[in-house]
Amino acid sequence: MNGFAGSTESWSLVAFSIAVTVTLLLCVLTGPDSDDLAEFYTGYRSLSPLRNGLAIAGDYISAATVLTIGGVIALCGFDGVVLALSTLLSLLVLMFLLAEPLRNTGEFTMGDVLARRMPGRAVRITGCAVTITALVPMMLVQLASTGQLLAFILGFTDGSMKTGCIVGVGALMITYAAIGGMRGTALIQLLKMVVLLGSGIAVSVLILSRFHWNPGELFTTAARRSGAPDAFLHGGLQFAGGPHPRLDMISTQFAIVFGGACLPHVTMRMFTANSARQVRRSMSWAVSSVALFMLVAGVVAVGATAMLGRAGVTAADPRGHTAYLLGSRAAFGPVVSRAETLVFTTVTTAIFLTLLASVAGMTLACANSLAHDVFADRGTAMSSQRETAFARGSALVVGAPVIALAVLVQDRSLQPLATLSFCVGASAIAPALVYSLFWRRYTRAGLLSTLIGGTLAVLVLMPGTRLVSGSPTSAFPAADFNWFPFTTTGLVSIPLGFVLGWLGSMLSGRRAAERERGAYESVESLILAGPRQRGRGGGER
Repeated sequence: MNGFAGSTESWSLVAFSIAVTVTLLLCVLTGPDSDDLAEFYTGYRSLSPLRNGLAIAGDYISAATVLTIGGVIALCGFDGVVLALSTLLSLLVLMFLLAEPLRNTGEFTMGDVLARRMPGRAVRITGCAVTITALVPMMLVQLASTGQLLAFILGFTDGSMKTGCIVGVGALMITYAAIGGMRGTALIQLLKMVVLLGSGIAVSVLILSRFHWNPGELFTTAARRSGAPDAFLHGGLQFAGGPHPRLDMISTQFAIVFGGACLPHVTMRMFTANSARQVRRSMSWAVSSVALFMLVAGVVAVGATAMLGRAGVTAADPRGHTAYLLGSRAAFGPVVSRAETLVFTTVTTAIFLTLLASVAGMTLACANSLAHDVFADRGTAMSSQRETAFARGSALVVGAPVIALAVLVQDRSLQPLATLSFCVGASAIAPALVYSLFWRRYTRAGLLSTLIGGTLAVLVLMPGTRLVSGSPTSAFPAADFNWFPFTTTGLVSIPLGFVLGWLGSMLSGRRAAERERGAYESVESLILAGPRQRGRGGGER
């Protein structure tokens, strides 16, 4: 296997260089004109449903998703499969509940959706702040994982090399967002999904062939070598150390389902569809792609445990984050052909592309919100060229501090940051979107109460969880200020977000609701009357 490791390191380095070159060319060739605002934000809504669906799936499957879900499946078995199904369920929530209303009411950002009924600078600034609060922790997870992951793939151990990888990938993410805009980042996501699914299917076939094409034999072997065969097949391993394991699992599932459906870098893809029919077709492709990947990830991660055992998986990373790569490497066995080396190199390239594409999409969502909701909405007209310049500059404003923070936290457990993103999405953004889209009596006071209260609840509760302290795998293993009994805040903060929205709307009074709804409906009638009047005058141009 030493020869295999050496050859794959060399080939991976070559493949990474090719990937960077190709993705940069894609951004340059497909990037928007400097003065074309709609093209930068939405790509002129020119993506086909297939391409847009793959881009949505690419935004949804981040590097954190690949590494975390692979690790939980490899170490916890049944609990990890439930986690993967919850991730898929959140995309179904987006598809059936939110996708069409978002496309019909939004223009460029989440702030457009929220301010459509309740216009005002306070709403847009708060929406931007919550967008950044939800996405920056996830960006830190992606970037901080870069050094560890590339060290594992390329075989180096020097700390300065890991820091250099973080800075290099961070610089690329800013470049992709600033140059490529929506269409450029979408094409990177599309390329990533094709490579990720293709390589994953090839590895899954190899793993199943080693177990005589019998999934039962694969799972039974993995359970036997997991150290806890009964719990591996029936659940209970993931939260076994907590005081309320079942409630803890429910809390985590709620955070994933509602948070994953509402994270801004995913919902912004709804604005790129040309019609309601196109958004439905795009979501169908996205759901199919994510479902296929979850199946592939399950086979590869369980295969890692079956072939290497729990000790072999945790030797590289105690949380099992390298299980997907370990399973891919172990699938080839002791004798490795050139074709198998090529397949494994494709797997590592897919993970590298996942890192690049994920952070680029999140950077673009933050930059768009900062430029459109804060800089451009200041009461004075701003030209398209100037707003596009602000959006490009905002990518640097967001990206530079994230790179610096990622360097600082690279040696810590990153799971609290990923959990924080999902909890903010579920506790603040989800209630705000649901109420804004479906409750006629929702008011500006209720909206601000939801966004601010839900976010603050997560920020207050998260430091007290076991992910931050009180556990050998927590962010601060030597400390113990754990006082909150659950791993995630969802069981408390999600209901609180909905209650605060309802309470704020009720306390602001029926008259405020009727006044804001009347103003909104007047604007809507004018918008709808425009095309009809143009049609009577000889056709809409």
